[in-house]
Amino acid sequence: MFDSLQDRLQSAFTSLRGKGRLSPADIDATVREIRLALLDADVAVPVVRDFVARVTERANGVEVSKALNPAQQVIKIVNDELVTILGGETRRVRYAKTAPTVIMLAGLQGAGKTTLAGKLGRWLKDNGHSPMLVACDLQRPNAVNQLQVVGEQAGVTVFAPEPGNTGGGPGPGAGTASVGDPVAVATASIAEARRTLHDVVVVDTAGRLGIDAELMQQASDIRDAVDPDEVLFVIDAMTGQDAVQTAQAFADGVDFTGVVLTKLDGDARGGAALSVRQVTGRPIMFASSGEKLTDFDVFHPDRMASRILDMGDVMTLIEQAEKAFDADEAAKAAEKLAGGAFTLTDFLAQLEAIAKMGSMTKMLGMLPGMGQFKDQIAALDDSELDKVKAIILSMTPQERENPKIIDGSRRARIAKGSGRQVSDVNQLVTRFFEASKMMQQMAKGGGVPGMPGMQGLPGMPGKRAGARQKPQQKKKGKRTSGNPAKRAAEAKGKGTAAAPADGAGAFGFGQDAPTDFELPKELRDLL
Repeated sequence: MFDSLQDRLQSAFTSLRGKGRLSPADIDATVREIRLALLDADVAVPVVRDFVARVTERANGVEVSKALNPAQQVIKIVNDELVTILGGETRRVRYAKTAPTVIMLAGLQGAGKTTLAGKLGRWLKDNGHSPMLVACDLQRPNAVNQLQVVGEQAGVTVFAPEPGNTGGGPGPGAGTASVGDPVAVATASIAEARRTLHDVVVVDTAGRLGIDAELMQQASDIRDAVDPDEVLFVIDAMTGQDAVQTAQAFADGVDFTGVVLTKLDGDARGGAALSVRQVTGRPIMFASSGEKLTDFDVFHPDRMASRILDMGDVMTLIEQAEKAFDADEAAKAAEKLAGGAFTLTDFLAQLEAIAKMGSMTKMLGMLPGMGQFKDQIAALDDSELDKVKAIILSMTPQERENPKIIDGSRRARIAKGSGRQVSDVNQLVTRFFEASKMMQQMAKGGGVPGMPGMQGLPGMPGKRAGARQKPQQKKKGKRTSGNPAKRAAEAKGKGTAAAPADGAGAFGFGQDAPTDFELPKELRDLL
């Protein structure tokens, strides 16, 4: 989403790099580019005006003029101000002292409230809570059924005593009678949560295609009935400039306590994320970045600012890895790898763990400096991992444990079973052997094969196998022939054997090497 803004900001900083001192003209030119980049990203004009004013004031101040690297200091100022308009510190959910904690969702129709209810329920469950989803959207056709499906996928209980609008006719917006009472459902859900010992209640309310008095009144009535601990305003991050007006209207009508951004994986310019917090004063608490129920997490302003400036988001990457990889299993895999016992079964387990972390495109995008490779990263196909898994799963347990036994006929059978070509199987097996050999060598303190000067990391024992060692200095003496036959003849004539260098015998046989050998006559004639 922030690709365009990221490119524009990087272009603005390009002229600063390499300068030991910044003039007022340099700062003005950079600030102008930043202003254009934010406006191009659909950030609200008042937000842009305040942001640029703060950056200009700090850039012309003492902190830049006395900095060892003024250009980097300006980038740091921009990063700090981005963190500020995104909310500053991470805002966590405020749980009630006495269960259940009530979280109410509000927003326009199409923002993704119902799907987000399932994502939030799964996130709460993963964090040790027992959530219950409440279907209070009784007007949109099949909204209740959708919440039940999403809740089942998330493994979360759904409270839906009313069927709602099943799609048999127009909704209340067309003048028909309301299907059920959402306020009564919300009120009954609290008693049901206490009875079934659910500690968090997530209330999914109805939305509209635009702001109207009926929507606000219904949301306000539900709020008064359940007295929620958190009211989350769900907004589509692709909305653009209109997001500010919508957010302000909901802040006045419902008085929400936090914001949830959905569809952050879209191709919009991202202005909503940089505008809503500054205009409404309410923090962004969660962000949804995909269609899967796992594409949901707490919103961290500092990490989002780092992504916008192409500084990466390593902390989120680490957290995802910690969730996907079991520490004990990872330690066992590392030990097996160092000992040369790493098999295709272990490799398959690692692939499955990587798949749990999410899309490879997203993971690589979290690394610093990956903005310049966004086209290559976007071209990555996550289905390639599935193809590799299919090949490994088509092998017998014996073949996975000992890939060396996979001969031509076995490879043909594996290719047929996985729906791949024999060349794909050959490539997988070859790369597995090469990777295993390289990782064993690195684990033992050796360098990367084929890379000169990489004899291992500091503090790690051992030397790279086959590495060329610095030859020892020999004492100068009488030169001997480089021809083995002549050297042997000279040694025989003197009654002593020619002393092999470094204590090694002739032809590498050691000290027991024969010295009174005779070459065949044909070879002696050639020499």
